[in-house]
Amino acid sequence: MKSTTIILSITLALLLSFHGIVLLTNENFLQCLSVHSEDTSISEVIYTQENPLYSSILDFSKQNLLFRAPKYPKPQVIIKPFHVSQIQTVLKCSQKHGLQIRVRSGGHDSEGLSYTSEVPFVMIDLINLSSINVDAEKKTAWVQAGATLGQLYYRIAEKSKNLGFPAGVCPTVGVGGHFSGGGYGYVMRKFGLSADQVVDAHLIDVRGRILDRKSMEEDLFWAIRGGGAASFGIIVAWKVNLVTVPSTVTAFTVTRTLENNATKILDKYQYVADKLPEDLVISATFRAVSLSNTKKKGTIMCSFSSLFLGGVDRLLPLMQERFPELGLTKEDCKEMSWIESAIYLSGLQASEPYKLEALLDRNYSKSFFKEKSDYVREPIPVKGFEGMYDLLYERGGHNIQVVIFPYGGKMSEISESAIPFPHRAGNIYYLLYFAVWEKEEESQNVLKLVTKMYNYMTPYASKNPRAAYLNDKDLEIGRNNKGDTHTSIKKASIWGNKYFMNNFNKLVDVKTMVDPDNFFRNEQSIPSRSSSY
Repeated sequence: MKSTTIILSITLALLLSFHGIVLLTNENFLQCLSVHSEDTSISEVIYTQENPLYSSILDFSKQNLLFRAPKYPKPQVIIKPFHVSQIQTVLKCSQKHGLQIRVRSGGHDSEGLSYTSEVPFVMIDLINLSSINVDAEKKTAWVQAGATLGQLYYRIAEKSKNLGFPAGVCPTVGVGGHFSGGGYGYVMRKFGLSADQVVDAHLIDVRGRILDRKSMEEDLFWAIRGGGAASFGIIVAWKVNLVTVPSTVTAFTVTRTLENNATKILDKYQYVADKLPEDLVISATFRAVSLSNTKKKGTIMCSFSSLFLGGVDRLLPLMQERFPELGLTKEDCKEMSWIESAIYLSGLQASEPYKLEALLDRNYSKSFFKEKSDYVREPIPVKGFEGMYDLLYERGGHNIQVVIFPYGGKMSEISESAIPFPHRAGNIYYLLYFAVWEKEEESQNVLKLVTKMYNYMTPYASKNPRAAYLNDKDLEIGRNNKGDTHTSIKKASIWGNKYFMNNFNKLVDVKTMVDPDNFFRNEQSIPSRSSSY
């Protein structure tokens, strides 16, 4: 009994000591901000855990409800800067007082790395740095890193109906992370990724300097476009080339079930989708659905969604010639402007009139979710799909959807070393396992089933390495040491080679050059040779 009391006393003393250290660190950090800030307004953008607005600010852009659980650490302080100079001050004081930094743009990081950390940290929320300056004449735009894709699309459409940008469909995704990891979208076969269109950037480096493309030099500029900018500094703005789009585009979503030959159509899709003209992208998404008034376990529903850069009169003959199995009709198709297609494909509105202002709303519905990704280089046999169906029929399987985005076109023309994103020629499509659910008690079962699906797909996925997409961040494929500045290059290469393949070593070289002491680090950040062992 006496020994138990002693242990409890020691434990309590350690906890109080740690709590005291944290409080002192926070106090010193806040005092540092006050002393080193160039203006008095910095106090207006600081939110400590005692602030009544702290929780609402933290949760507003915490898109994955998984990370609202109490077990996940919260930032000691949240900073919502209005000026880049305020970020420079936060960086200086974080380094001085031993606090890590997490930077949140839109909050869609699938592993929550923009707002959680295993060591004491400060979160910089870029939501107030979201200005967009579109130059329609030069076909460029400067976009601050806190802006969302929806805001970018809206501002482009304000200036021109014939300009667009290749990026994702979810309007609340932040450009800060999306561009730095690659950026898929429905015009990628014509124009490539978001990162392929980046022509300049503003980055705060570990020394607090604001660098543009010229001053950061080409190796660092190369690294932040697809290599995950969070490893190298703090992105505050991107300059991108805009792309020319026709006045009229055509979109469709056609759904088939097993009873409507979904498997046969999906099988044929694998052989044609990456070989269609680059003006046409057709994605395929399949999941299990229940059947009412029947004793059957359910069926598989496959949705084929598409954007064609042209009118329906051009699209229909093309589909009838190249992909007649889908049975596309004129009634299935909707002609619209490019900006209206951004709303349609996002799922914000299924029919006219489209309200463009919906793209500006950051308050999107939140859910529990998990992502894993694969690249497929050879068509999956029918028996492979049937095995996936069996898993989708299992308990919790209705929460998982499998999404296919075809390659070909521009995606297969760009060199794998042009930017750090290496997944180019040789892939026929990108495969996403996307699980979404509503209740916390479902989490354990759904997460196990997603992993089971991923393991089942091993024979059909790319090999040596089994490649993955950085923006579908997945700590299960490998991670750095917990809370430690020292992670070996060998250990980091376990996940690094999957994301970056032959580009990983060059990213390590750039990291070593610009952040040798590895200040900018997280569970899957590029390590520095200087701080590894």
